[in-house]
Amino acid sequence: MAFFASNKSDSGNSEMSFLQHLEELRWHLVRSAIVVVVIAIAAFCFNDFVFDIVIFGPLQQDFISYQALCSLGHKIGAGDVMCMIVKPAHLQTLSASEQFFNHMWISFLCGIIIGFPFVLWELWKFIRPALKNQEVGPVKLFVFIASVLFLIGIFFGYFLLFPMSYNFLVNYQVSSSGIVQTQNTFDDYISLISTMVLVSGIIFEMPVLVYFLTRMTLLTPQFMRNYRKHAVIVILIAAAVITPSPDVTSQMVVAVPMYLLYEISIFVSASVVRKQALNK
Repeated sequence: MAFFASNKSDSGNSEMSFLQHLEELRWHLVRSAIVVVVIAIAAFCFNDFVFDIVIFGPLQQDFISYQALCSLGHKIGAGDVMCMIVKPAHLQTLSASEQFFNHMWISFLCGIIIGFPFVLWELWKFIRPALKNQEVGPVKLFVFIASVLFLIGIFFGYFLLFPMSYNFLVNYQVSSSGIVQTQNTFDDYISLISTMVLVSGIIFEMPVLVYFLTRMTLLTPQFMRNYRKHAVIVILIAAAVITPSPDVTSQMVVAVPMYLLYEISIFVSASVVRKQALNK
């Protein structure tokens, strides 16, 4: 894929220069930035919905994740083990600017998350002229898969990872004396939910990362298979840390999707190796 040799200018069939490529890239970035900013402004204006319904949703006892987990626990015969009692929360602010800047940050985050598929689409449009005809389909599919995986990761982080982690942390006590009481701040809450949701979205891009690492021969499916047991141990430890109880069922709710993601990555890596062998 000879990128700089393949792109053509709009005015003719001559090859584009390096500066023309930079100009083309600039407009793709400008369009992406405009979409992100427009979505961020909309999110800023609809602050009641964004905060009361979305951001503060996990603080409500009737949050859909708590109801689903409790129902699942009853259906599999685990009783109330997976039912979580949400402690009434009153988030404190310690500075006059805390609410405003967190409002700005969450609005920008909404722009990034919702506008992520469009940003990838602009990236695809930029590299499209440099692709061979047989490469267009796979790269277009990559844009779709990467967007879907990112959004699935966002949902996983918001509906499972963050609620379990937050309720575990806010109810954690270093002693039974009750001397230490958790008074959560608005800034800490926003930092935790935004970090965990974003990290979850990035983690779900693992198959895409494995795809590129395998194409660059930096990773092989055999390597991932050899270290499968190590990966399982890491996943189980992570699940044990973020779930609110030592119950195995609750841990599996988090561990199983992460393990499936690892297995999908092995399949992706093996598929890339097979295609490379056929093309030789």
